[in-house]
Amino acid sequence: MTSSIPAVGTRTAEAATLQAVFLDLDGTLVDTEGFWWEAESEVFAELGHTLDDTHREVVVGGPMTRSAGYLLRETGADIGLAELSALLNAAFTARIGRGVPLMPGARRLLAELAAHEVPTALVSASHRSIIERMLHSLGPENFRLTLAGDDLERTKPHPDPYLTAAARLGVDPARCAVVEDTLTGVTAGEAAGCRVVAVPSVTAIPPAPGRTVVDSLEEVDLPFLRALITESR
Repeated sequence: MTSSIPAVGTRTAEAATLQAVFLDLDGTLVDTEGFWWEAESEVFAELGHTLDDTHREVVVGGPMTRSAGYLLRETGADIGLAELSALLNAAFTARIGRGVPLMPGARRLLAELAAHEVPTALVSASHRSIIERMLHSLGPENFRLTLAGDDLERTKPHPDPYLTAAARLGVDPARCAVVEDTLTGVTAGEAAGCRVVAVPSVTAIPPAPGRTVVDSLEEVDLPFLRALITESR
């Protein structure tokens, strides 16, 4: 694990309190990043195009419009963005219908946050319809709030999803912890002013000032997340 957390200013009990935890979905709580790539590869194969594995690092963690738009430009496939997005969502939905595997440590972390009544939000770039299906596996009772990629005009890597989650929960972003698996999501959390824990899934995430990188959610628990806020103060 690598961590660089500056300690600045004076610290009070109130200022050092963890107010909320924001969790990404694909690749963070559920092991589905591979599902998305399989869906993208399948759809483009049906359109007569073979996706190169190098494209995978570009599309991982991004919103549908960005990922689909990129693949359209790279392949030149003769299909509109809206139609392609619908096909990709359908192919992905078919896969998650067979069951959604949780990442190691995900269920334990959700149960711990719920037991201590820590406000927790699910913040994803996936569409609302996808999130609602996956909530059956995660337990909707574990989240005070859920935000989908199509709930906002701008999603990750913009800070809007995390700023919106903080505003709706009435908390200070600087006293919130974000857990993400891609650089796209990490960028969004950091831009919102949150303390970010990166748990890389498909691609590596480099360490940076104020960013904590771990190998697995099994390294993340409530004392760990509280320490992020305490040490930052």
